[in-house]
Amino acid sequence: MNYTFNPSKARDNLVNEIRKLAEARGFTRVVLGISGGKDSSVTAALCARALGAENVYGVMLPDGEQKDISDSRRVCEALGIHARTVNIGKIHTALREATDQLGPVAGEGEFSVPPHRESDINVGPRLRMTVLRYIAQAIGAHLAGTGNLSEATVGYCTKDGDTSCDFATLLGLTSVEVVEVGLTMPELPRDLVEKTPTDGLSGHSDEERLGIRYADIHRWIREGTCGDPETDEKIRKKEQANLHKRRMPVILDPFGKGEDR
Repeated sequence: MNYTFNPSKARDNLVNEIRKLAEARGFTRVVLGISGGKDSSVTAALCARALGAENVYGVMLPDGEQKDISDSRRVCEALGIHARTVNIGKIHTALREATDQLGPVAGEGEFSVPPHRESDINVGPRLRMTVLRYIAQAIGAHLAGTGNLSEATVGYCTKDGDTSCDFATLLGLTSVEVVEVGLTMPELPRDLVEKTPTDGLSGHSDEERLGIRYADIHRWIREGTCGDPETDEKIRKKEQANLHKRRMPVILDPFGKGEDR
């Protein structure tokens, strides 16, 4: 398979598509979460180019203390977009308390909720999305998604969390391609575009949690193989297991037509 990618052309196409979407849907403002990593940085830069920096609202959403929040602030300052910090720490703590994580609270005849690390990690993106939706609706803006194709392919995203948006800016680009596009935009700090991606929750890099390199996922998507059959199969299995995050399954068939639909 012949694969070529022109990051400057991709950048300009995305800017044009955002403008066309805004005109078609009748919105002028965009809200997005700013993590200080490549995906949110590139998304913010694309939206600023498309709609003007004055119409882009970046929200920083630390859960308690975030060591690299200065990176998030640098993105907003470099692009000249609006910035706001909303700490979700108290919201997260309240949810833990209400669901037995900080001690039993279940009433008589109710089941208790046992502590669960992955559930607790995934609630972070869901709380962030609730805050972003709240702000977007309050100021009459659309919510820009920041996830990329590599993450979506292997399911490295949270259902009802970072998968929820009004338009998915980078969903046509792999993680590798997002970096390439970002490097064509001098308004973005280069070190943030090339920053090692982490989820900001578990203390590990994306690749450590996945057990797969983004370069291999990129090659699997664009070339059909990363060159290692064992890794290819690992990626394929992750994609199949996580399709439910990309497609909403419809179980009910009210017309009884089954496969004939």
